[in-house]
Amino acid sequence: MKQFGGPVLFLDRSDINTDEIIPAKYLTEISKQALKPYLLEDLKLEGFNPKVDIPGKKVIITRENFGCGSSREHAPWALEVNGIDIVIAPNFARIFRQNMFNCGMLAVELPEKDIDDMFRSFADKDTECSVSFNEDGTAKVKLISGSLSKSYHFRLDGFEKALIESEGWLGYADKNF
Repeated sequence: MKQFGGPVLFLDRSDINTDEIIPAKYLTEISKQALKPYLLEDLKLEGFNPKVDIPGKKVIITRENFGCGSSREHAPWALEVNGIDIVIAPNFARIFRQNMFNCGMLAVELPEKDIDDMFRSFADKDTECSVSFNEDGTAKVKLISGSLSKSYHFRLDGFEKALIESEGWLGYADKNF
């Protein structure tokens, strides 16, 4: 199975919508790679500069309702081509969340108290994330910054786990149909 984790980008805002993830004017691009330079370019968040803050990041930790707005696969694709394969939030727009798993990416839902703790403990630090999976569908997100380390537990349902193991819907369909 693919390894998930890496440097974390903290986005301390709720309701980041798909138009902010990838502006609609780029939806005519014919390759995923063409979306790469435009990820989060319309996100308005004090102190955030996508050209400086995104490169090298592999994980986003954010607030509730990430991926709301228009339904489009382009939003997870733009994350994917930038090397971001995990978004952690209290909840997601339903279609966005499913599109993440369809692409073999993780949309991890954690209780708001855990997200608050992540921001309080790690947002102002260089932070690494790792994810480990157990056979029973339970999993763990571990954040590390210097000597500080904390773990947060979550669960994947059987189909989500199968999509992750197959690296997305296409791999799952190839194995099963």
